Amino acid sequence: MRVSTLKNRMKNLRQLLPLIAVIFLIACSQTPPPAAHGPLPAPRQLAWHETEFYAFVHFNMNTFTDMEWGLGGESPELFNPTELDCRQWAKVCKDAGMKGIIITAKHHDGFCLWPSEYTEHSVKNSPWKDGKGDVIRELSEACKEYGLKMGIYLSPWDRNHAQYGTLEYITYFRNQLRELLTNYGDVFEVWFDGANGGDGYYGGANETRKVDRKNYYDWDNTHKIIREFQPNAVIFSDAGPGVRWVGNEEGWANPTNWSTIRRDEFYPGSPNYKDLRSGHQDGTHWVPAECDVSIRPGWYYHEYEDHKVKSLAHLRDIYYKSIGRNASFLLNFPVDRRGLIHENDVEQLQKLAATIKEDFADDLAQQVEISATNVRGNNKEFDGSKTIDNNPETYWATDDGVISASMTLDFGKETAFNRFLAQEYIPLGQRVKKFTLEALINDNWEEIASETTIGNKRILRLPDTKATKLRLNIVDAKACPTISNIGVYYAPRLVVPPVIARNKSGEVTISAPDEGTQIFYTIDGSEATNQSTLYQGGIEALAPTQIKAISYDPDRQKTSETALVSFDVSKTKWSVVKVSSGDLSKAVAAIDDDPQTFWETDESQKLPQEIVIDLGESLLLRGLTYLPTQKRWQSGIITNYEVYISEDGRNWGGSVSTGEFSNIWNNPIEQRITFNEKNGRYIKLNALKSADDQETASFGEVGVITR
Repeated sequence: MRVSTLKNRMKNLRQLLPLIAVIFLIACSQTPPPAAHGPLPAPRQLAWHETEFYAFVHFNMNTFTDMEWGLGGESPELFNPTELDCRQWAKVCKDAGMKGIIITAKHHDGFCLWPSEYTEHSVKNSPWKDGKGDVIRELSEACKEYGLKMGIYLSPWDRNHAQYGTLEYITYFRNQLRELLTNYGDVFEVWFDGANGGDGYYGGANETRKVDRKNYYDWDNTHKIIREFQPNAVIFSDAGPGVRWVGNEEGWANPTNWSTIRRDEFYPGSPNYKDLRSGHQDGTHWVPAECDVSIRPGWYYHEYEDHKVKSLAHLRDIYYKSIGRNASFLLNFPVDRRGLIHENDVEQLQKLAATIKEDFADDLAQQVEISATNVRGNNKEFDGSKTIDNNPETYWATDDGVISASMTLDFGKETAFNRFLAQEYIPLGQRVKKFTLEALINDNWEEIASETTIGNKRILRLPDTKATKLRLNIVDAKACPTISNIGVYYAPRLVVPPVIARNKSGEVTISAPDEGTQIFYTIDGSEATNQSTLYQGGIEALAPTQIKAISYDPDRQKTSETALVSFDVSKTKWSVVKVSSGDLSKAVAAIDDDPQTFWETDESQKLPQEIVIDLGESLLLRGLTYLPTQKRWQSGIITNYEVYISEDGRNWGGSVSTGEFSNIWNNPIEQRITFNEKNGRYIKLNALKSADDQETASFGEVGVITR
């Protein structure tokens, strides 16, 4: 070989050395991602996590009977909406940023919103559209038009079907499930609740039927039908297997909320549902929580609740306690008898959407310098900047075995904030067990929050804070943390409506939750403004009275929504004159106009048990109200009742009303019993059955309806 040729080759090699070194360094610097840890979400569950905020629609036979749970013997002819418009539902939801609608295709009364070929108890025998209508089809088409997902609620319990409780009913139930899953396009969620068995019409038998909730439905084989026809749908129930109930109907998860549970310990109607609020750190399966709540007290439409739509402050609180606590937010709309989402509900939803948009309008984390105490493999692919790159597939991660680390956000100047958002990269599992936040205030680090889980999304509402830096400390984790997103925001402060209450003497108090605000009110039906009467105490409401009140912040010149309470006659003259058991002197708690107190019978006598109240004067009565105790898990909440009226407390005649308080255990709101008006001085409320099948009866508050 010539010397010149060798020199040329050596020269070329020297020229290539920098490139070879770069390639070698790149090869050596490649860092593998963290290994998955624990139960993981399936692709359909990941898609569900992204859905986040969606609607429930309770619209069915109960809408027209003014009930929460129908008994099953209602005539299909009662179902006749005058202006049904599923496009209105879809537009309302789409405009609010919701991503789907779940419809009550069949509730416990068995009436079907589609023309099922397996029953006559459906829309095909209603006057609506001369029996040719199909609510499910109309909703499916509306959802497609507005780009929304559609979900199906199908009640396992059927109080209409003659064969409920037998194996033949399971075949019927599955046939209807197949109809819904094969005729209406894609379904993103199939919803099963835990109400199974009890009193019902049952084809005319009018009896009580109980089933083995755990085994009767053969859920495994029912789930196979869903997997066959809708493989991308998640299945909801206490046990999932795709999504779990959060254990209450008020819309909140616990601050500690794992997406995992020990799934085999649950089934629809499980008695250990309290665990569902937090999940299990050692859960065997990924079954994240869904928070279901109605925008009104009830799930179905009742005209008397038109003024009881949840306040903006309440709805925003639910948002932060559901989506902000690693759960989803399923907000129910009780569609009215026209077949429309009521304008009051629409107004509140629009306010909520606007407020949430305002709360997260400006992400201050996008303007920071960011650093971390540990970066996986010292590789930029996993550094802190990946939490603010708006890419959900990238994340900050630490080295294996490093389960405590910090990430600091440097604002560069004093910055005001009151919200902090964090998300884990959940395709690799939920990991963080504890974290804290520290703020650098006047050159001193101060802890401003200490929390537990993060999961898919965690949002903290913080005190208004001004700091130059913010530090996220991962204190403990199941494996090296993977944080995919963080956000820092300054949300405007809402002026919260006042709270209106009345005591047994008829004295009304109005209190403002926020310091520094004034209260203005009216009692003549007019709207309250900051020009109305300034509340300084001294309001008395002995007769039926409607009070409207607002909170007003004079510094910001901002006004709250209106708080409205309609009081009936006061209980000044009332006394409890007879009880079946227990201490009569303590029974005044049932009529003291304080929802936080209650009275309960004892077990010296089995149900039925009664309370007799002297109203102090004869009144023209149109109904009765019963508020169950507001103490959680209190026994004796009444589900079945009788009401009697008397002028002298001795001659009662027949009952003026007998019935059921449906769903009162999960949704312990005030119940209204209406009957043909009758004069009386004495009322007797007889408890026939309690929600927990105990022999006691508890009374939070008993009232009358005279208007």
